[in-house]
Amino acid sequence: MRELQRILHVDDAEDIRVIADIALKLIGQFELLQCDSGKQALEQAEAFRPDLFLLDYMMPDMDGKETLLELRKLPGLSDVPVVFMTARVNGDFADSLRSDGALAVIAKPFDPMDLADQLRALWQTHTGL
Repeated sequence: MRELQRILHVDDAEDIRVIADIALKLIGQFELLQCDSGKQALEQAEAFRPDLFLLDYMMPDMDGKETLLELRKLPGLSDVPVVFMTARVNGDFADSLRSDGALAVIAKPFDPMDLADQLRALWQTHTGL
């Protein structure tokens, strides 16, 4: 499998998107598409063809899990791995997300200096690189 390059990040909080943009584009050198809602992600994801979904869990209208279920229905995106980011990281909740197929659950607030390396390490573990 290829190297992680393209990340679709969905978060309704503008400040989180700004920090993630710095962490993933400037520091991590990823191609990044950011969306402020699940609806916007559904409109743009297929054309972007992400390698990884990075989804906020708690969002209005469509939460991260609902967004993921809808993204998985789009052509070519059914097997894209997902990492959730949330302030709600108690063990049972994080375990349930992982049992639903998430590679990991990253706690908010996250360290912008480490985010790109965290995602690369998860990708390498997932792909066996």
